[in-house]
Amino acid sequence: MSDYEAAILDVDGTIIRGDELLPGATDGIRALEDAGCSWVLCSNNPTRGGDHYREKLAPFGVDVDPERVLTSATITAAYLADIHPDDAVYLVGGRRLEELLEEAGVALTADPDAADVVVGSFDDEFSYDALREALRALEGDVPFYGTDPDTTIPVDDGAIPGSGAILAAMEAVAGREPDAILGKPSATAAEAAVELLDDPDPEETLVVGDRLDTDIELGARAGMTTAVVLTGVTDRADLAESAVDPDYVLESLAEVETIL
Repeated sequence: MSDYEAAILDVDGTIIRGDELLPGATDGIRALEDAGCSWVLCSNNPTRGGDHYREKLAPFGVDVDPERVLTSATITAAYLADIHPDDAVYLVGGRRLEELLEEAGVALTADPDAADVVVGSFDDEFSYDALREALRALEGDVPFYGTDPDTTIPVDDGAIPGSGAILAAMEAVAGREPDAILGKPSATAAEAAVELLDDPDPEETLVVGDRLDTDIELGARAGMTTAVVLTGVTDRADLAESAVDPDYVLESLAEVETIL
């Protein structure tokens, strides 16, 4: 048996990078299961839902229940549907996020002057015109949210700009920060993961990911044990300079067995 009853696992940079499975990822997941440790996936990807990760990991022999996958998109959709059920949401984001919000019953508007709520996220077609329209939508005191703070996204050949970069542009022109960013490391994301795990004791919950400012920060804020893997954006130089200290440093997810 393990000292931990549950684990929150990051995906990109921890289990996969782009379309490739990271070395040792399946060994790490198997070690968690052999130790009787339940797990959920929690990604800051704002363009995908649970079905995507089930399909993406299935060829590698990883069986994922889409109902036990959280993404910043699904967290944002659930939050908006609960907190702003009747409000018109103006979205700066991609088509897939738009679809996920609509599936959750969120009312969207393409008219910046009709916005009751503004959401900023990743959009690979983001432009000057989009920024200009976002500025119009953000006039006044409408609630302003971001899906996730990730300024970059790891891909096969390096990294691309992420939601955090677009949010920074929106913040700059509007002269205000988002009221909340709903993906990791927010309390909203932590609470969603804990609910899926049937409310384990925080001290018996392990968070594993490759980003100090999202994965490890989420665990630290929630009183959970944290382990950073060096298969993504974090290296040992980053560890020396960071104000966020993980409890463990792992070369890959395969080494999770050593702390169970």
